[in-house]
Amino acid sequence: MDAVYILVGVALGLIGGVVVGTRLGRAKGDGSAAQKAAEEEAEKIRAAAKAEIESIKKAAEVEGKEAARKHKADLDEELRGRRTELAKREETLQQKERDVETARREAERRAGELEKKERSVDGKIKQADAAVDKAETAQTEARKKLEQIAALTEEQARKRLEDEVRAQAYASAAVEIKRIEDDAHKEATARAKTIVATAIQRFASEFVHERTVAVVPLPSDDLKGRLIGREGRNIRAIEAATGVDMIIDDTAESITISCFNPVRREVARLAISALVADGRIHPTRIEEVVRKAEKEVDKVCKEAGEQAVFDLGLHRVHPELVKHLGRLKFRQSYAQNVLLHSVEVGYLAGLIASELGANVKLARRAGLLHDIGKALDHEQEGGHAEVGAAFVRKHGESPKVAQAIASHHGDEGGGPQPSALLDHIVAAANSLSAARPGARREQLASYIKRLEDLEAITKRFTGVERAYALMAGREIRVMVMNDQVDDGQAIVMSKEIARAIENEATYPGQVRVVVVRETRASDYAR
Repeated sequence: MDAVYILVGVALGLIGGVVVGTRLGRAKGDGSAAQKAAEEEAEKIRAAAKAEIESIKKAAEVEGKEAARKHKADLDEELRGRRTELAKREETLQQKERDVETARREAERRAGELEKKERSVDGKIKQADAAVDKAETAQTEARKKLEQIAALTEEQARKRLEDEVRAQAYASAAVEIKRIEDDAHKEATARAKTIVATAIQRFASEFVHERTVAVVPLPSDDLKGRLIGREGRNIRAIEAATGVDMIIDDTAESITISCFNPVRREVARLAISALVADGRIHPTRIEEVVRKAEKEVDKVCKEAGEQAVFDLGLHRVHPELVKHLGRLKFRQSYAQNVLLHSVEVGYLAGLIASELGANVKLARRAGLLHDIGKALDHEQEGGHAEVGAAFVRKHGESPKVAQAIASHHGDEGGGPQPSALLDHIVAAANSLSAARPGARREQLASYIKRLEDLEAITKRFTGVERAYALMAGREIRVMVMNDQVDDGQAIVMSKEIARAIENEATYPGQVRVVVVRETRASDYAR
């Protein structure tokens, strides 16, 4: 369309140019020559315009053909795309039709199978109903025959059967209950023995010796007179300042200090040792040295208490409790050092608590403080268990710890009976620490007697040559004569000896019985 507009514009321009040229030529009146020239010029212009019009027309035709060709190509491409898409849709539709047909055939097949199964199930149900009817009829007939034979109705027979079954069930239940109780008792006894033996084996301490007096060595006997002083003023000053009794006798180069209070006895021992080393012995000096010794003993008590608390891994113990706990270092009870005994009870209580799944820290705390009343029973009325419980309660310990301390001796100390688990743990640990071999001197005879009883029980058996109690009575080694006891009899004998020890002897933990039978052959090389 643009090319047509251009051609029309050019044609109009040419026509306008011709008209204008003609009018100008006429106006000027130049004559025919001018007119001819103008006509020629106009003819040239017309010729040029025609040529240009032809050229533009050809270009427009070429451009139109190109546009038509391109538009046709686009239309062909679009047509091919639509044909391709249509072919794909047609293929998809055919595939869906095939799938639908397949599903229809499968559904028809399953419907046929279900119909067959339903017919089969109906037949089986009818057969089962018939069998049930037949069984019920047979059961009714059998019941009538049984009632005629037994002369009992169905209700009477059922009642008798229920009574018999109930009686058998009661008997079986009673036997089972008795067996369970016996097994539980045996298991509890064995478990308790294991816990006690484990606690004993996992902790051992040194034997201690009872000391009720202190002996102070002297460089020479001349110092005895100086300690006595003029008219006995020095010895009276020492006894008044320390609260002890001094025994100065014929014992060479030593004096004896006697005092029921072990702390005072230790103060006196340190003071006299310092006076002897210094050489200046008079009442003023004695008072000064005694005050210094008291400070040293207080420091030692504090350090000993702190060390005991640290060894057991305890925290937040009141300083007063630590101080009085350290004073037990100088206290003896049945030849046991009370501080070492308290630490040992703390360890044992913790071990027993760990075996029983109880609070180990609380058990150690109660075990360590259980005898703290022995540091106070010189100053307060009452048993050490009661005094100790009141003292720890006053200084912030829990009621459980105070109860365990008050009841660790039970009725023996005039206190309450153990009730809580912690009470029993502390009481058991205290008994273990006090009763182990060598802990208390007065128990040594009974310990030896127990070993002798074990050997005596063993020697009663025929064929026993020798018997030895080993490992503090936890093992008995039996030597038998090989001509009287064979290997089979040795096995039986070990069990019989173990049963006899269980029935006749009293022992902690368990006793292992080892029967040894040997054959010796000898000859001489000549």
